[in-house]
Amino acid sequence: MNTIITIGRQFGSGGREIGEMVANHFGIKCYDKELLSRAAKESGFCEEMIQNHDERPTNSFLYNLVMDTYSFGYNSSSFVDMPISHKVFLAQFDTIKKIAQEGPCVIVGRCADYALSDFPNVLNLFITADEECKIKRIKERFEDITTDDKAKDMMNKKDKQRQSYYNYYSSKKWGRADSYDLCINSSILGIDGTVKFITQYIEDYELSKKL
Repeated sequence: MNTIITIGRQFGSGGREIGEMVANHFGIKCYDKELLSRAAKESGFCEEMIQNHDERPTNSFLYNLVMDTYSFGYNSSSFVDMPISHKVFLAQFDTIKKIAQEGPCVIVGRCADYALSDFPNVLNLFITADEECKIKRIKERFEDITTDDKAKDMMNKKDKQRQSYYNYYSSKKWGRADSYDLCINSSILGIDGTVKFITQYIEDYELSKKL
């Protein structure tokens, strides 16, 4: 196993669970919230601040300024003047690259596919699901979400945040097929079936690289 898998996902699609199961199958690490803890530790920011700005969009600075600052580093004057949300993005961006350099893993969300666009051994996946399946999963996961309408509102809000964040910081479009190597509806095969499909896809991909 030599592949890094990134997973973009709609809220309620089971993307995080699928990522963890795929990682378990291959005996590698899965990074979701764990990435935030590591980014906080390595950047010196408090973890609460990173969590508060996690996958949240911002429109206060130009995208190009962010990427220019990334190339200059944390000590540049541009970085000092940058909004917190941008600093958090850069800390995560840096951490994602470091994690990928350590070996194969699964990374969920946070523009990981864009952060690793220069890495040759990356497969970028996107998990979607039918609305009723997502609503059901959200209600099961959150005790205070008791109605379909509340679940749908939460789903739409989270997806809008993720879409805005991804579209702002990356050069691609969130959820659009040509932004990924594989898009799959987890409602069709269920969580276990989707994991089986993805692991087979990865194994076939690795085999093709050896031929």
